[in-house]
Amino acid sequence: MTDRTATTFLDYREARAQARRRLPRGVFEYIDRGTEAETAVSHNRARFDALRVVPRVLAGGAARDLSADYLGTHRELPFIMAPTAFSGMVRHRGDIALSRAARSRGLPFCVATEGLLSIDEIAAASPAEHWFQIYLWTGEENWRPLLARARDAGVEILVMTIDTPVYPKRTFNQHNGFGLPLRYGPRNIADVLSRPLWAADVLGRALVSGGLPRFAHHPRAAEAPITGRGVPPMTHQAGLNWDHVAKVRAAWKGKLLLKGILHPDDARRAVSDGADGVIVSSHGVRNLDISVAPLDMLPALRKALGDKTTLLADSGVQRGSDVLKLLHAGADAVLLGRAMLYGLASGGQAGVQAMVDILADELDRTMAMCGCRTLADIRHASVERDYIRK
Repeated sequence: MTDRTATTFLDYREARAQARRRLPRGVFEYIDRGTEAETAVSHNRARFDALRVVPRVLAGGAARDLSADYLGTHRELPFIMAPTAFSGMVRHRGDIALSRAARSRGLPFCVATEGLLSIDEIAAASPAEHWFQIYLWTGEENWRPLLARARDAGVEILVMTIDTPVYPKRTFNQHNGFGLPLRYGPRNIADVLSRPLWAADVLGRALVSGGLPRFAHHPRAAEAPITGRGVPPMTHQAGLNWDHVAKVRAAWKGKLLLKGILHPDDARRAVSDGADGVIVSSHGVRNLDISVAPLDMLPALRKALGDKTTLLADSGVQRGSDVLKLLHAGADAVLLGRAMLYGLASGGQAGVQAMVDILADELDRTMAMCGCRTLADIRHASVERDYIRK
């Protein structure tokens, strides 16, 4: 277990508050907020809160088994560290801290395309189970080499994000200068100067090491620091469609997951086109402000795919009880994004490990209260949605 003297938060909310105090506003809001009017953020939380569990008593069993089986592998916890862009802007070499924390808790860590450290470097620094998340850049010559790099780094599971055909509208990012690439002006320079510990750790250590952080997976023609000066920004594949999935499936010999699916027909098409599973996700409620909540769609997606296809879920997990609700709705395991970054901001690798332990403990306590001894029992837990009725 984590040395709790190294961290001071006791749950997600406290870690988030500490992250907010440590990070510049632009970095924190990039992680924390949604898109457009941000109604999806509150809606997603409301759907979690609307699902209530009926406790069961005298169920026996002094210990719960939190282990999960998916994609042909047995794992001790139903957690996966989600791909999160710019984790290297939370802590210096944050991707490696996340990877080492994942390794210490037996979790897979999915490396992001928009990471500031490459899959090669992360794999060399940490022997964790690494997955790789890919966006398709415009031009096959720009994204195919990423598959080879991931394969050479020992990656066996590829996550293809398919829910971002265009960039979402995040006005707060524009005001903060936190787009792609980053833009610095008086407002965010003052923002950075107001967080000297962060500036010394992230910018200062990067400069000492050889310059500003860089997008580690961008094609060589677009290599540049995060400010992107003098280099055109990379763009996502125009007209992303099922033909692109077929090209990736043909090129990638390992397991393939499609991330960002919410409609049962899309899930069926994904599997029929060769995906080994799907990730039910609203992109952390960061893409489409009128999107449904993944929790609401999971039962229909599980019904569409049956019990043998891997079904993972993410978006908005704050408590172990949220994990239980996603598992009850049909997920085999849950990806954790913001929670890991808030732990990272608060305490580095130790903070990430602490957050994993907290969520596992909360899940364990919730299972005990519900009379569930295994994750399989969760599927049969008694729940009530919108339980207060007139």
